[in-house]
Amino acid sequence: MKPAAGVRLDWPSLERLPAYAEALRRGWSPDNVRGADAAQAELAAIAADPAAFVAQQVDREASGPPVRLPDGTTARRLPGYRLWIWDGAFCGVIGLRWLPGTSALPPHVLGHVGYAVVPWKRGRGIATRALGLMLDHARAEGLGHVEITTDHDNVASRKVIEANGGRLMEAFRKPAAYGGKESLRYRITIPRGDSP
Repeated sequence: MKPAAGVRLDWPSLERLPAYAEALRRGWSPDNVRGADAAQAELAAIAADPAAFVAQQVDREASGPPVRLPDGTTARRLPGYRLWIWDGAFCGVIGLRWLPGTSALPPHVLGHVGYAVVPWKRGRGIATRALGLMLDHARAEGLGHVEITTDHDNVASRKVIEANGGRLMEAFRKPAAYGGKESLRYRITIPRGDSP
């Protein structure tokens, strides 16, 4: 699919937060593992302290608390951030995380990039364009490549990754805590160039 024109990645903001919250209320979730539970938790966090919620979307220094993994254990937070996908209206999120000084990831992290487009905007090339834009951010963080995983049966996500130069590295089964599904790991080499 041809990438959508007019799509951009915006830093989270209080100004755009109502559109984000409305997407959550409409049943979308930015978390493909926890689904509706994650959406409800985010709505509660937004209601409790909107400014703190927005600020937590960007943690380049990994200063936040440890990350709770799906099996209940915790792990050290990686530097990262989530950008909001926008085409004049809210489209979804795309996140980037990394270990400083390397393109490697710890075993509990399935990929550098994760994304979720709202259901009513899928099939328009939005995720393809957003991933292409995020590669510029990954380059700016010093990454030579990013790894992205997707479920084997998620044909749409596979097309998004492949359209951005993703090369299949391996087929594997996700740990049970992440759903245990047959999955694919892709690598996208990031060409050198100007930073965003």
